[in-house]
Amino acid sequence: MQTNKFIENKNIILRDVEVEDAEFILSLRCDSNKAKFLHQTENDLELQRQYIRKYKQKNNEWYFIIESKQAEPLGTVRIYDVINNDDFCWGSWIIKNGAPITTGIASAVLLYEFAFYKLNFTKVHFDVRKENRSVRSFHERFGAECVMENELDSFYVYSKEKYEKIRNKYIKYIPE
Repeated sequence: MQTNKFIENKNIILRDVEVEDAEFILSLRCDSNKAKFLHQTENDLELQRQYIRKYKQKNNEWYFIIESKQAEPLGTVRIYDVINNDDFCWGSWIIKNGAPITTGIASAVLLYEFAFYKLNFTKVHFDVRKENRSVRSFHERFGAECVMENELDSFYVYSKEKYEKIRNKYIKYIPE
C-alpha cells in the first residue's frame, strides 16, 4: 500500500487515508462507546470504501490515519469545511482503545502544526457534542473558545495566534 505521510513527530504519523483503511475506520466509527459522540455511520464496508474514494478526489480536505511509527493504525482525524483558504474545521477525531495515552495530544498538535504552518490557515472552527465533556475540556485547555451552543453541540473557534501562545508547552509533540 502506497501511503503519503503528511507530518510526523517522534511517536506518530498523520498519513493520508487509503481505501484499505476502510475496515479500521468502520471499526472505530461503529464502536458503540465512540460512536455516541459522532455522526452516525452505516456499518457497511463498501459504503466506507466509496466514501474514501470520493474523498481522494477532493483537493480541499485531508483525512488522516493516525499511525504509530511501527505502522499500527491508532485513530483518525480530518480537516474539512475550508472557508476562504483561511479557516478550517477539524473532526472525525477517533482514537482506538489501547492506543498510547499520548496519542490524542500528539495527534492534535500534529494537526495544528500541519494546518497552521504547512497549509497556512489562521483559524479553526469545530463542534463537540455537549455530553463529550472530556473532549470539550481538552479543547478548552488548548485555549479554544466556545462561541455558541445548541441543545446537542458546543461550537468552538481557535486561532493560530492562540496556538502559538501555548505551543512551547507541547514542544515534545512538535515535528523534529
